[in-house]
Amino acid sequence: MQTEHQQQSRPSSPARVLVVDDELTNLRLMGDLLNPHYEVLIARSVAEAREVLRTQLPDILLLDVMMPEVDGFSFCHELKGNDETRDLPIIFVTALHEEIDELKGFRLGAVDFIHKPISSPILLARVRTHLELKRRTDMLEQRALIDALTGIGNRRAYDLSLAAEWGRLQRKGSCLSMLVVDIDQFKLYNDFFGHRQGDECLQALAAALSKVISRASDQLMRYGGEEFVFVLPNTPLAGAVAVAEKLMVEVRALNMPQSPDADHDRVTVSVGVACLEPNNDQPPESLFLLADKQLYEAKGSGRNRICFSEEPRSPDE
Repeated sequence: MQTEHQQQSRPSSPARVLVVDDELTNLRLMGDLLNPHYEVLIARSVAEAREVLRTQLPDILLLDVMMPEVDGFSFCHELKGNDETRDLPIIFVTALHEEIDELKGFRLGAVDFIHKPISSPILLARVRTHLELKRRTDMLEQRALIDALTGIGNRRAYDLSLAAEWGRLQRKGSCLSMLVVDIDQFKLYNDFFGHRQGDECLQALAAALSKVISRASDQLMRYGGEEFVFVLPNTPLAGAVAVAEKLMVEVRALNMPQSPDADHDRVTVSVGVACLEPNNDQPPESLFLLADKQLYEAKGSGRNRICFSEEPRSPDE
């Protein structure tokens, strides 16, 4: 199964619950119990559930086991083998009561079992408990992906983002662009102003670069040191260069003094831009290598400029 959505954060919305059961009576019962508290999606078969998952990723899945065509155990195995759904909590809601069946479900990756006939308090309590566990887990994982100094994504976030977008866009046959941004002569800045002000410079740059993000799918991350990376899905080279030009404007607007020993009297950045259509013949990191090569060209051409696959361009030209 291939899903082409991206999970959006819904901080003010109720949690989303997908219920999959081939019996309409069970769907109505669980829907009536859950609807006052959550956004409820329903499917009467695995085929219908797959269609729902192509466009909407729930926070938790309630899954019957005994269904025609594809049973719940097989569907659970399928979901756990998909990068986009493997972390989805699955609770089996089933008439099966044998210990061997529960063990099989847990081995496949389910988080709980609810036996039929359904007890309303038990259903609500277990859904609430596993949603809270998921919320806490998601919060911890999100914190692990944030750069503590700048508040944007960190290197781990970059690694995960690039791998995910590379795979997703390879399936779609779409392009992926990247910007590698480096603060020019940052060592001279640190030596002259001190590391504390150097940290403030990094924070200001991260905030300025964040302003050019206009789509939820575009991502900015701190690659390391004074280097930042933009990952821009479904963006051709021309669009990526346009983003680079916007960020140069934002950096100039900061008007931050640079060390007297630097080439420019204000803090500047150099930008390398690259675009590829993801494929099986190249690893995801090949995109970074192309953009980094263009960054090297920009540095060698005088800094404070954008360089991409054609010729270097100064922002003042």
